[in-house]
Amino acid sequence: MRDMEYVTSLFAQKVVATAGDEVDSAAMLASVGIAPDDPWDAGQMVPAERYYDMLEKIADQIDVTDLPVRTGASMRLDEYGALGLAFKAATTLGASYARVERYARLWTSVVEYELRPTTGGTLLILHRAGERRLGMRLSNEATLVSAVSIARQVCPMPLAPVEVLVRHPAPRSTAAHEEWFGCPVRFGAELDAILYAEATLARPNILGDEGISKYLTSHLDAELSKVTREPVIVTQARAAIAQALSEGAPKMAEIARGLGLSARSFHRRLSEHGLNFQTLTEQTRRDLAKGLLQDEGRSLAEIAFLTGFSEQSAFTRAFKRWVGATPATYRKDTAHR
Repeated sequence: MRDMEYVTSLFAQKVVATAGDEVDSAAMLASVGIAPDDPWDAGQMVPAERYYDMLEKIADQIDVTDLPVRTGASMRLDEYGALGLAFKAATTLGASYARVERYARLWTSVVEYELRPTTGGTLLILHRAGERRLGMRLSNEATLVSAVSIARQVCPMPLAPVEVLVRHPAPRSTAAHEEWFGCPVRFGAELDAILYAEATLARPNILGDEGISKYLTSHLDAELSKVTREPVIVTQARAAIAQALSEGAPKMAEIARGLGLSARSFHRRLSEHGLNFQTLTEQTRRDLAKGLLQDEGRSLAEIAFLTGFSEQSAFTRAFKRWVGATPATYRKDTAHR
């Protein structure tokens, strides 16, 4: 399960509970491999695609306009295990979100979080690749809501973001979203993100404790090391792709041959770990570009070449699609962290 895309079963159980008697809860949970009497355990994982399928089945039966809001609002830190405790124990809200940025992989492999300083504050960005199918859109909305819900559980005073950004088009009504967030919610944006004022992130948490926080993060570091070890074939493929990029977009058959495999065997081996060649190439290009941008001595044109683009403009468009900012903006923002 760890080598494929997964999400915590907690979200699946929460959304079914929130949907209520209008859906067959046992059947919905069974569709993602959860028994009705299974405990609510954030460490139990379900395949992401099956979770999206389940959300779409629910949407076929009931109006789901505000279901993500109600689901995300019901999330409780005590249900997140050690990660929830570490979020509570962090001394400020910004430090709490830094825990999410670092340790989110403990409950999902489909989402990466990023804290990015910007005009007017700091963005908590939700990166999730893939087709914006209905199930993913509902999941993204619930995730953004839950990120604010858990923040309100540690904040000593009422909390509202400056703005919430959502990449996909607006649902039939956005009234429930704006009422719950307490700020403008802009659909059709370039990012899925929450914008916080710096003063909000600097607020001390109710139960912040530096000593406990250090103890918990050491435990989480140990857990993280268990789930982030890549299979050897994936590590080797990433390295081969990175080396080949300066000659243009690599071809699967050539990378496979370099690894001593046929294209068919290479495809099968990647599939066993929930990957395909195109996705792995995109991830490698993105990660390589982000690393090269840390080196101020490299020009954008050189980085474009090293990541397999024949023109800087094509690199800029791709990078903006990957992270929601141009390479120049990303370099400037990371330099000021």
